[in-house]
Amino acid sequence: MTAISNLVILGATGDLTSRLLLPGLGTLLTDRPDTRVSVIGSSQRANDSWPQTVAEAFASVDAAGPAVDHVTNTTKYVQCDVTKKADMEKLLGSLEGQTCLYFALPPSVTIKSLDVLADLELPQGLLLALEKPIGTDFGSARELNLLASRLLPEDQIFRVDHFLGMPAVLNFLGMRFANRIFEPLLNRDHVESIEIVFDETLGLEGRAGFYDPTGATRDMIQSHLLQVMALMMMDPPARFDHVELPALTTHILRATKIWGEDPAASIVRGRYTAGTVGSVSLPDYIAEEGVDPTNETETFVQVKLEVDTWRWNGVPVTLRSGKAIGKPRQEIAVKFRQPPHEYPQFPRDGDVPENILRLKFEEDQVLLELNMGGPFDSRGMTRVTAQTDTAEPELSAYGSVLRGILDGDPTLTVRGDAAEEGWRITEEILASFTDGSVPLRDYVAGSSGPV
Repeated sequence: MTAISNLVILGATGDLTSRLLLPGLGTLLTDRPDTRVSVIGSSQRANDSWPQTVAEAFASVDAAGPAVDHVTNTTKYVQCDVTKKADMEKLLGSLEGQTCLYFALPPSVTIKSLDVLADLELPQGLLLALEKPIGTDFGSARELNLLASRLLPEDQIFRVDHFLGMPAVLNFLGMRFANRIFEPLLNRDHVESIEIVFDETLGLEGRAGFYDPTGATRDMIQSHLLQVMALMMMDPPARFDHVELPALTTHILRATKIWGEDPAASIVRGRYTAGTVGSVSLPDYIAEEGVDPTNETETFVQVKLEVDTWRWNGVPVTLRSGKAIGKPRQEIAVKFRQPPHEYPQFPRDGDVPENILRLKFEEDQVLLELNMGGPFDSRGMTRVTAQTDTAEPELSAYGSVLRGILDGDPTLTVRGDAAEEGWRITEEILASFTDGSVPLRDYVAGSSGPV
């Protein structure tokens, strides 16, 4: 597929664009100085400061080089209502070369815009990049996917999840498939449990308009952690491409269910109350500006799942995310089973810890916890951690996402039915909130959560 000539950001005045998307593009352009792409910002309202927005976003990641200079010197802004046929027709007609429309918009607006595009003659080789979440529930996700599929084939549709471009996820793929050591162990015979955790110290941070109607389950479990789980637990692919990986990850999600089909025993949800995280004092969540207490929005969720396949049946998988956590964990953790034979010289009953492989989301670290020494060692049994800091990535997670888009390579994007399966699982979790089987528990900001 020909490289993209035009990146059109729809919803360019939003926080996502200035905070994540443009800085990510800056890291990519710095790493690829020969790239020449035209960046067009677009939104419903006028914006005379667009060039300044681009320059400041690039400066925030120290982006530099010929490709960066090209964008800062040529970028332009087009006022456009994406839900109006005349506006979209004019926007597309002004572009030359292969174009990607990046929808940095709420799902409801994206659906209306895709409906408008169905009545237009689309440019040859057009790509669509759809920012998460894909819909707001199973029904809207299916509607959005149907609209997109009527416009373009699947390999020209990019459903963005920047967690799939995080170093921990990419490190796991390389560790598993470029070495012979780990892949034979990643199955129900050797793995006791898996955890994928993304706790953070941040509270609401003035984002009530987005977060309060959304909550931790929709924001993190559906949009991110389920997709990470699917990628790390998929069967080995014959090749890394846009056919194999999406098919294998969707297979994992189709087989996923709540552990024991018992939400009350497998799900915990909570909401932070006033407390201190580090040196920052946070109010009660329900006292935050813009919060509606009747929403009973959860700021913490932990759910235990099972991937009921031949490889993984019987292995508990815990997904967890919480805000205002005092000592946050952000990692993939694979706990291996204890040795199959008991030696009298090696204490059991929990005294010999399991081996744990940890990949840190934010710190670019890989750790393997091991037991050493033993009955013939004067030190006795000792616990050690083999640790390595991996090379700092040249690209941010959004830089990795944009690399795939600009190269026309949808390998690490979310397939339509995978997004729908994510909502199927999420709606089962949310149903346990509304029927009262999983109560909303308070936890103090700065604590470890309600568990």
